[in-house]
Amino acid sequence: MAEQCFSFVRTTLPSPMFSRNDFSIWSILRKCIGMELSKITMPVIFNEPLSFLQRLSEYMEHTYLIHKANQCTDPIQRMQCVAAFAVSAVASQWERTGKPFNPLLGETYELVRDDLGFRLISEQVSHHPPISAFHAEGLSNDFVFHGSIYPKLKFWGKSVEAEPKGIITLELLKHNEAYTWTNPTCCVHNIIVGKLWIEQYGNMEITNHKTGDKCILSFKPCGLFGKELHKVEGYIQDKSKKKLSALYGKWTECLYTVDPVSFDAFKKNDKKNGDDKKNQVNTIYLSRSTEEPDEMPLPDSESVQFIPGSTLMWRIAPRPSNSAQMYNFTHFAMALNEFDKGMEKIIPTTDCRLRPDIRAMENGDIDTASEEKKRLEEKQRAARKNRSKSDEDWNTRWFYQGPNPHNNAQDWLYCGKYWDRNYTSLPDIY
Repeated sequence: MAEQCFSFVRTTLPSPMFSRNDFSIWSILRKCIGMELSKITMPVIFNEPLSFLQRLSEYMEHTYLIHKANQCTDPIQRMQCVAAFAVSAVASQWERTGKPFNPLLGETYELVRDDLGFRLISEQVSHHPPISAFHAEGLSNDFVFHGSIYPKLKFWGKSVEAEPKGIITLELLKHNEAYTWTNPTCCVHNIIVGKLWIEQYGNMEITNHKTGDKCILSFKPCGLFGKELHKVEGYIQDKSKKKLSALYGKWTECLYTVDPVSFDAFKKNDKKNGDDKKNQVNTIYLSRSTEEPDEMPLPDSESVQFIPGSTLMWRIAPRPSNSAQMYNFTHFAMALNEFDKGMEKIIPTTDCRLRPDIRAMENGDIDTASEEKKRLEEKQRAARKNRSKSDEDWNTRWFYQGPNPHNNAQDWLYCGKYWDRNYTSLPDIY
């Protein structure tokens, strides 16, 4: 393992982010309302200096929750930990309004974190539609975490909606358990004018395929008055739909568990108080449009109201003090594109740390980043055209397409052997 281990200590980027104030995204998107955006070329100024493959690796920031799940002897407690991990995986998107770079076909990314106890490999396995596959495993052979994501983007006039199609699977090997789920929809508001803000909404259904237990979490849309802003809540239930545990919190902040009876009583009382408040609202507010708000509504309280008897499962880590100048990166994200000494002799030439457009943007050279992004896109189009002329098929290197072993849905699964470090016949994508 020694040759695979690198230190990740970076606490800042080489250069702060660029101001987007002088650039109009409307000139690009005005013809795209209701369209899928994967084929639209965006100026590099709206990016953040990470590939989507690197962004996917941020699922692993709170790996300690997987280790905690493995240590639990009770399946309900394991599900609570898995649910907390699933919620924590979307927390890094809070205020991350920059778009990650679209991975090139054949692009890869690896991440080995001894301190967190995992290693991960990802590959861009399809370009149209864009599909990214990843496979992470515990260094103590205690878990496997894998998935394939197809982010379907749509522009709706004032917002961009990202629906993360694809399956996520977590296997707890010690307990011979497998969990599957999909992430909620992410929406970036005020694309045209105003302050950008993000919300997540929709249901996340986590299934334990061994016991039949399910955790159904609802990510609440903010609503007219912002009362539901960032809220997530739901229940763990058995095969007969009996409620075994309740969960509540905010995906931007924390997640608690509590017994269902206490939670339902709290909800009933909260609804009564909420109805009383609504009746007192000034009619000028009631006349507002129910369409999406221009500004992010401020909830009554920025913190989660604690229910007596609750147990804290997860709390978000503070971001670096310079995060606002660094694309709102977390400590974890800050190190993802770090290039350790000696790394170039070990990683494959397809690793996105070697992408010149991302590297140039990270270094503050926006002109070079734009030129390199254009060059790489043209190179990719030319390669695709040449393959079509010769009837040559693209072959993925580290993943193959097949049914997910736990729910039989179409998925991309790891072939193995990446960590053998035998990188022959790799495509020239940069």
